[in-house]
Amino acid sequence: MLSLSANALKPITTFNHSNSFSAFLNPHPLFLIPHPRNSTLKTKTSAKPNISASLIPANPPPKNLQPYQPFRPPPSPLPAKYSSLDAAARLEVLSSRAGLWYEYAPLITSLIREGYAPSSIEEVTGISGVEQNRLVVGAQVRDSLIESKTGPELISHFETGGAELLYEIRLLSTTQRAAAAHYIIQNRFDAGGAEDLARSMKDFPRRRGEKGWENFDYNLPGDCLAFLYFRQAKEHKNPSDARTASLQSALEAAESEKAKQAVLREMEGDTSAGKGDKQEAAIDGVRVPVVRMKTGEVAESTTVVVLPVCRAEGRDKEIVEAPWVSKAGGEFGEVEADKGWGRWIVLPGWEPVAILGEGGVVVSFPDARALPWRVNRWYKEEAILVVADRARKGVEVDDGFYLVAVGSGLKVEKGSALKQRGVGESLGTVVLVVRPPKEDTEDQMLEDDD
Repeated sequence: MLSLSANALKPITTFNHSNSFSAFLNPHPLFLIPHPRNSTLKTKTSAKPNISASLIPANPPPKNLQPYQPFRPPPSPLPAKYSSLDAAARLEVLSSRAGLWYEYAPLITSLIREGYAPSSIEEVTGISGVEQNRLVVGAQVRDSLIESKTGPELISHFETGGAELLYEIRLLSTTQRAAAAHYIIQNRFDAGGAEDLARSMKDFPRRRGEKGWENFDYNLPGDCLAFLYFRQAKEHKNPSDARTASLQSALEAAESEKAKQAVLREMEGDTSAGKGDKQEAAIDGVRVPVVRMKTGEVAESTTVVVLPVCRAEGRDKEIVEAPWVSKAGGEFGEVEADKGWGRWIVLPGWEPVAILGEGGVVVSFPDARALPWRVNRWYKEEAILVVADRARKGVEVDDGFYLVAVGSGLKVEKGSALKQRGVGESLGTVVLVVRPPKEDTEDQMLEDDD
C-alpha cells in the first residue's frame, strides 16, 4: 500500500522549470508531485521525522488489553484431598459421588473454569445441569452460613441431602439464611416447604399495608410463612374447606403470639368483639376496595378468576354484549365462555371477585377521573380497572357505587346521586377497583450480603 509521507505534500517555494510538465500533471496548483527518482524539486526541509500517517491509529488500543470473558462467581476452595487431582480424576469423583456433596460440588466449578461445558460434565458424570447448579449454589450458601458464625450443629443437618434445601434460600440475606435454615430443620421441611418459606420472607416487606400485615413479625420466619397462608385463605370462599385449611397452616406456622391471635380471630370470623367493629363491617359492605395488583401475584395465587374486559369509551353496548358466563372445566381447567370475546383478564381470587357469579365484567379506564371520589395526583397518571357485577343493576344503596353510561362513555357514580336524578337501574354494581402493578425498586433491591 502506498502512503504519503509527512513531507510529501509541502507548499511550493522554488522549482525548476524543467519540471514544469510535472506541475502541469498535478491537479492541485499549490502542490507538486515529486519525481519518483532524482527530482530537482527544491522544497523547504523540516526537522520532523518522516512518519507515515497511516500507521497512527485514531484510537490507540489501551495497554494490557484482556479478551472478554463472561463473569463467573469465584469458586469455593477445593478440599485438600481434591486439590492435586487432574480433570479426569475430578470427573471420576463426580461420577462416583465420592465424599459429601458440598466437598465435591466445587469440582464442578473448577471444571467449568477450565472450559468444560455443563452438558459435557453431564455426559461423563450423569449429573444434570440443573443438579450441577443446585450443588454449586447450595455449597456457596453453606459457606455463607459458616462465615456468618452459624452453629456447627445446625450446619451438620445439611450434610446429607442439604443441597436442595439450601438452594431454595439462596435469595435471602445472610442473616435471613441462618434464621430460615434453623426453621427448616426445626420443622423438617422438604424442598417445597423451603421454597415457600424463602418466598414468604422475600415477599413480606412488599405486602406492607395489607389487612393483618401489622400482626406478623418480619424477623420471624414462621410469621412470614404464616402471613403467606393467611393471605391465601382470603382468596377462598368463606366458609370453605380450602379457607379453613389455609388458616390452619397459618396457625401452625406462626411463631409470635400476636400472629397466632390474628389467625384465630380470622378462623372464628370475628375481627374484634366490640360493637363498633360490627358497624364498621356494615360500612365495609358498601365500601369499594381499591387494590394495587402486585407483580407476579396472579402466578402466586391458588385461585384465579377470568373475566371479559370492556373499554370505557365503548359505552353500554360492550357491557351488554360481553359474555355472562366464563368458568373453568375439564381436567386441565380450561376456561369456557358462552360466547367469543376479544379481551380477557386474569385476576387473583380476591374475595370480591371470587364470589361473583354470572355477569361479572371488567371495564378499563385510561385514568381514575371517572370515579366519584376525591381526585388525587395518581388519578390522572394511572389507568384503572373497575370490576362490576351486572347481575345487580338496581340502585338500592345510597353509599353504593354503580356503573352508568354518560355522554362520553362509562362512569362510576354514587347511589345517592343517581337517586336524586331519578335513576333506578344501572349497568352493574361496582365491587372492586384495581390499580396497575408498580415496581417498588426499594423493596426489590437486595442487601449488601446477598
